[in-house]
Amino acid sequence: MTTISSNRDRVGESPVWSVAEQALYWVDIEARQIRRWDPASDTVQSWTLPERVGCIGLTATVGQLVAAMETGIFAVTLLDVPEVMLECLAPVTHAGPGMRFNDGRCDAQGRFWVGSMVMDMGLASPLGRLYCLDRNGLRALPLDGLITPNGLAFSPDGSTAYLSDSHPSVQKIWAFDLAANGALSHQRVFVDMVPLPGRPDGAAVDAEGCYWICGNDAGLVHRFDPQGRLLQSLEVPVAKPSMCAFGGANLDVLYVASILPGTVDAAAPGLNGAVFALQPGVRGLPEPVFSQFPL
Repeated sequence: MTTISSNRDRVGESPVWSVAEQALYWVDIEARQIRRWDPASDTVQSWTLPERVGCIGLTATVGQLVAAMETGIFAVTLLDVPEVMLECLAPVTHAGPGMRFNDGRCDAQGRFWVGSMVMDMGLASPLGRLYCLDRNGLRALPLDGLITPNGLAFSPDGSTAYLSDSHPSVQKIWAFDLAANGALSHQRVFVDMVPLPGRPDGAAVDAEGCYWICGNDAGLVHRFDPQGRLLQSLEVPVAKPSMCAFGGANLDVLYVASILPGTVDAAAPGLNGAVFALQPGVRGLPEPVFSQFPL
C-alpha cells in the first residue's frame, strides 16, 4: 500500500480513474473541491466549487466532469486552477431541507446515478432518494426510506445494480435487477453489514464481478463475491475509508479515499483524510463515462 495524496480531506470521496488521462480524480465534499492526481508527475491539483460536490463522473471531454452538487447535477469544465465553468444539466428539488447529493457513478449505458441525503446524519431522516440522469432528465427512483444512500456500483454485464445505506441504523447492501431502460426491480439484501466490521460506504466492482466496499469506521475494504459471500478484507491506516475505485495503467490498483473524523484536527499526526493505493490482486474495469446529456 502507498499513500498517493497526503492532503487531509475532510470528506474525501468519489475517486474516479480516467483511462484517457491516466489520472485519478476525487472530491473533498466539505472543502467544495475537486482534486486530480497525475501519477506521471506525482502532483495534485485542486479546483474550488461554489457548493459541496457529493460525487463526480467522467465525460468524453478531457477536463470536463459531471458533478452532483447541492442544487443539481452540473457539467464542470476545469479551467486554470482553481477556476471552473459550470453548466446546470438538471436542477433538483430535494425532499426536505438541509439535503445534498452523496454517492454516485455512471453505468455502462452512460447514465449518471446518485443518491441524496439529509446532511445531519444524527437526524436519521429517511428522506434520501436515488436518482438517475439521462437524456430524459433527472428522475427519482421509487425507493423509500433511504437515510444515507451509498455503495452504488454495477455488475460487469450491467444487469445488476448495487446500493447500500451506510447509516448506523441500517447498514445494508442491496442488489437490484437493472433493465436496459434503467428500471430497477427485484430488490433483495445482498449483504447485511451489521455483524461485520465497518459501515458500508462507497464501492466498486472488479472484472470478476466481485463487489468491493469500504468498511467505514473499521479501516477495512471488503470484497464480496456475486453471491454476497465475504472473500477478503484489506486494511488501510485510517478509521474511515470512504470509497474505492480501480485504476492504474493496468486497472490493477485499488484507490481508496478517506475521511478526516470531525473530532480530529487537520494538523494532528496520522493519515486520516489521505488517498491510498492498494494492490488487490485483481483487475477492475474502466469507469464508464456520462454520455446521456439531457435533451
